[in-house]
Amino acid sequence: MKVDYDTIKRAMDIFFAISLGIIFLPVMAVVAVVIKLTSPGPILAQTPMRVGKNGKLFRLYKFRSMVANAHELLTNDPKFRKLYEEYKKSGYKLREDPRVTSVGRIIRRHSLDELPQLFNVLRGEMSIVGPRPYYPDELKEQQKRYSGTHELVREVLSVRPGATGLWQVSGRSEINFEKRIVLDAEYARRKSLLLDLSILFKSPWVMITGKGAV
Repeated sequence: MKVDYDTIKRAMDIFFAISLGIIFLPVMAVVAVVIKLTSPGPILAQTPMRVGKNGKLFRLYKFRSMVANAHELLTNDPKFRKLYEEYKKSGYKLREDPRVTSVGRIIRRHSLDELPQLFNVLRGEMSIVGPRPYYPDELKEQQKRYSGTHELVREVLSVRPGATGLWQVSGRSEINFEKRIVLDAEYARRKSLLLDLSILFKSPWVMITGKGAV
């Protein structure tokens, strides 16, 4: 009996999510305690919904690396108006973000804030490997700015977003939206177990070095 790629990929997602969850459980426990002891607010980040497969919105789990209510401050507080404009112009990434806590800088650099996404994988909202999980307003605004990306976005949303992916191992935040969406669409087009394993093999080095992180 022939087993298709999606079935094998889902089995791999469950296997890796459980295995990595067990391996990183002590790390996640330490990170959670340190966040709670060093910064007021919840352990998990309060971020807007993300766009999943076929445009379905979902809540992405991340350790909080910023001050509490960071997104609301950025979008609603007049003190952050200029920062918000810079945030949108720079592909929804800020190299110098005053909202990031001292502990947050460390866990972001080594992608430890992303570990709770293993729960999103188990819930079937994400895969271990896939395109970046984008914000709805990010896709809307960036498609206005880069008018030739509409078809690329459609391709990207045909697959589940990933905890790691082609753009993450190709430069992370050093890559602007236009190049990032091209890489994500390329992944959606080329998706295969061999490509997934190649990305997984490269991901630990990106975590250790923190290359391209902001």
